[in-house]
Amino acid sequence: MTDDDTVPVGASDAGVSDASVLAPAIAVSHLTKQYKTARAVDDISFRIGRGSITGLLGGNGAGKTTTIAMIMGLVLPTSGRVEVLGHSMPAESAKVLGRMNFESPYVDMPMRLTVRQNLTIFGRLYAVQNLKARIAELAADLDLTDFLDRASGKLSAGQKTRVALAKALINDPDLLLLDEPTASLDPDTADWVRSHLERYRKRRNATILLASHNMLEVERLCDRVIIMKRGRIEDDDTPAQIMARYNRATLEEVFLDVARGRNREAAQ
Repeated sequence: MTDDDTVPVGASDAGVSDASVLAPAIAVSHLTKQYKTARAVDDISFRIGRGSITGLLGGNGAGKTTTIAMIMGLVLPTSGRVEVLGHSMPAESAKVLGRMNFESPYVDMPMRLTVRQNLTIFGRLYAVQNLKARIAELAADLDLTDFLDRASGKLSAGQKTRVALAKALINDPDLLLLDEPTASLDPDTADWVRSHLERYRKRRNATILLASHNMLEVERLCDRVIIMKRGRIEDDDTPAQIMARYNRATLEEVFLDVARGRNREAAQ
């Protein structure tokens, strides 16, 4: 599938080189990660245009988490290349880490610190200007005000998710990497989180890479879906085109087909 790699970008690109402004949000080329005898990611390539929401799908062990970790510069690839916002990772990570962020409900913040203290620490790590005002803005936007001074360990699952989202948005990122952002949430709270992500993407022209097992969530949010299996890319297209190729009515049915080895030709 071909992306529009020159989607107009936000004001935060002012002052950077023309090449990085015109570059895709993420460019992965022949990326491989080998762990002793196991190949977690096996020669994958894709490009993600600015301002889009892309779903990264696959069963456990498909290579999604390792791929995201290499995009973030946390894991060194065995071979291949990753560029984020026009900069090579991890060699030039200092140029882009302030413009990206990550959120996962499986990564807890320090439990004894209050929500305000946690957001203050992460805001300082990102050198956020006018940090108190930014925390107040996020608290109002994400409905955190009533428990800003409560210990993070005493929050409900829905409250923790909203705080994690506030942490991910503290630096107003151009690129947001999400790992199961609505896991364990009730339908109402999950819908609220998705709506907020959609509004943020439109307002900021941000790029979102979403790893999720919630196929309805992916169908609703994503312009494009990349399906991984055993470290390789199995399919890559819009949700509608992928469902049509597999002759399925939902992405969940496609996901099960891929997981169980039913190929597109057999589906058609």
